Amino acid sequence: MYIILIYDIAMDNGGPKVTRNIFKICRKYLTHVQKSVFEGEITPALLAKLRMELDQYIRDEEDSVIVFSSRNERWLEKEFWGIADEKTSNFF
Repeated sequence: MYIILIYDIAMDNGGPKVTRNIFKICRKYLTHVQKSVFEGEITPALLAKLRMELDQYIRDEEDSVIVFSSRNERWLEKEFWGIADEKTSNFF
């Protein structure tokens, strides 16, 4: 499956540490696209593992992670406005 993962971490007490950990975990499984956005192909098993790792750091009352999924990347249209990031050029 192909996913786009976006996270929003509250930058209060402890927020920077949470953000660093979330970023490092996401980078193990997906391609970093922009700020707090990752994308890539992932198996359902690896997605479950990613979620388990992220659950250790996500604070339910303060932080959020959104995952958009599709069976395949070809079902998504991607359009850049402004600077096109070369990190995703291998996905076209």
